[in-house]
Amino acid sequence: MTPVRAVTAVAHRGDPYRYRENTIGSLRSALDRGADAVETDVRLTRDGVPVLLHDETLKRLWRHDRPLRSLSADEVRGLTAGRVPTLAEALAATDGSRLMLDLPGGPGERAVRRIVDVVRECGARDRVYYTAGPAAMLAVRAADPAAEIAMTWTTAAPPRPALLAAVRPKWLNYRFGLVNKALVERVRGDGCLLSVWTPDTRRS
Repeated sequence: MTPVRAVTAVAHRGDPYRYRENTIGSLRSALDRGADAVETDVRLTRDGVPVLLHDETLKRLWRHDRPLRSLSADEVRGLTAGRVPTLAEALAATDGSRLMLDLPGGPGERAVRRIVDVVRECGARDRVYYTAGPAAMLAVRAADPAAEIAMTWTTAAPPRPALLAAVRPKWLNYRFGLVNKALVERVRGDGCLLSVWTPDTRRS
């Protein structure tokens, strides 16, 4: 009998039902409650500091309608009482645990390289993996040929073989509603593992 692969439980933005998403408390709570890894979003401040934030602005979570790209890291710290962590702070707070870094908003090559550099500087390359669309993942691959990648794919049509060869993802990351037995078999046939976002409800 072929052995069944274990399922990896990845906590989306930490534990946002108990703590504000993408904060140190949220990340730690998810790991304390048994998550195998934590997914978190990373964007750059005006002065090029990677911080944990999903949205383009501070409005939804922090009640400041200010674009992150217009703020320095010190300004973000002041507006949020220090509760938006830098990537370096998040890596230190989760030492020894797996982090999946989502790179939203179509970051350019310079931004991606800065994020990859911080991971490297923090000695976290062996426990971090990256997710986003193909353009961002190509930039990650260029910045770190050994990076672990979960390339997000948003349609049922398969990625082109040339793209898979260029990105070399370990995982293909699909929206939950797209996943069926045929897709699972195809992903495995392509030599990849399957990552799914986000199965928040049970299927009957």
